[in-house]
Amino acid sequence: MIIPALVSLQILQAYALTTAREMPPEDHNQASTEDLRLEELQRKWSHEWSYSGISTFAHLPYTKCLVDPHEHYDIAIIGAPFDTAVSYRPGARFGPRAIRTASARQTSFRGFNHRAGFNPYSNWAKILDCGDIPVVPADNAIAMDQMTEALEELLSRESNVYKSAETDEAREAAEEKKTPKIITLGGDHTVALAALRALNQHHGQVAVLHFDAHLDTWNPSKIHSPWMSDQGHVNHGSMFWLAQTAYDPPLIHPNSSVHAGLRTRLSGQDYEDYEDDTNQGWFRIEADEIDDIGVQGIVDKILDNLGKDLPVYLSVDIDVLDPGLAPGTGTPEPGGWTTREMIRILRGLEGLNIVGADVVEVAPAYDGAGEQTSLAAAQIVYEILTSMVKRGVESEREKMSEPRGTRHIKEEEEAKEEGDEETSPAPSKEFEDIVTAAEESDPIVVQKEKRSIKDEL
Repeated sequence: MIIPALVSLQILQAYALTTAREMPPEDHNQASTEDLRLEELQRKWSHEWSYSGISTFAHLPYTKCLVDPHEHYDIAIIGAPFDTAVSYRPGARFGPRAIRTASARQTSFRGFNHRAGFNPYSNWAKILDCGDIPVVPADNAIAMDQMTEALEELLSRESNVYKSAETDEAREAAEEKKTPKIITLGGDHTVALAALRALNQHHGQVAVLHFDAHLDTWNPSKIHSPWMSDQGHVNHGSMFWLAQTAYDPPLIHPNSSVHAGLRTRLSGQDYEDYEDDTNQGWFRIEADEIDDIGVQGIVDKILDNLGKDLPVYLSVDIDVLDPGLAPGTGTPEPGGWTTREMIRILRGLEGLNIVGADVVEVAPAYDGAGEQTSLAAAQIVYEILTSMVKRGVESEREKMSEPRGTRHIKEEEEAKEEGDEETSPAPSKEFEDIVTAAEESDPIVVQKEKRSIKDEL
């Protein structure tokens, strides 16, 4: 019959007209040609080898986030080249540059973490290298304000996953991830105080997980010098004492923070440093405890004290590692953990709610020719990124952490149960109007043709 054929043609023409891009043919062809050219350029030149390209962390996209208020991200990596609050060897101001250089073999192409079961560089989180804070080198008070304000600015943005949510349901699902996370590349350990001040504006009190050979909760009044000033009290050994005692309420959550990897000498003639540390609400794990309880014992102790609900600031002083393996630091202490032990501990903590982190005290001038300290620091940043991303992975994506064979079997079973039905695009209003008009002439034929066309689509 002629009528069914005409109706089919009418419907197809309506569907094509209402779904095509609305532009003149010549503009459409020009745009298509330009798109193809861009695709070809991307295919040819976008790839970077590990030894090529400018030094951003793990070849991540670089932007000056601090001067671009429209830039959104889920995790921001920021350098803090500051080292004028150290008590021994300087040089950590060059740490951010060294860590970035050492991360060159990390790329999104080779970023899959087989322990976690996903690639943190190509998952839900938009991760940016935001460059460095331009920290002044001659005034520690101004430098501290600079670092605090810079980190507050980064945290004040809505995260990319929240900003990109198009529905109320999607925004509600992304609510927990509304505030972006930050990782600071130090710099000396004083940068942790700036981070705690900034995080307090968004998360309130946070628990601190502190990997270090030293306590860093020393009362600055104990420094035996007649030349100390209020500004001098803010240094890389007193910042956690200040965070606990100089603010009301304290920046650190009471009785919920952990030191791990301790092995330093104490001041004075007794255990006063430890007693003061306990009074500030800290739990201590000595470096040599790993010989008795192993890596898993260290992990268990940390989790028993931190839990998985409190917001956690993770602070890693690279001197937690043994100086035989990581000599490039300002205050080395023999008897530290191996790089492998440190990585294994971090991988046991992937469930923590890490809202911010730092890797500090990398001083490349004292490193070996193989840059082993910077390499260790870059790997630690990768493990922290993995933990941050894993916390935000949706339940749908948690299947990725299952063994490959198990996951495929489960997917096949689910496909058999649910079928492989595909949803066709919703017809436009114009399409429905034309179909309605055609139905008035021959409704039975039109209904048959509608079913046939939708099946083909």
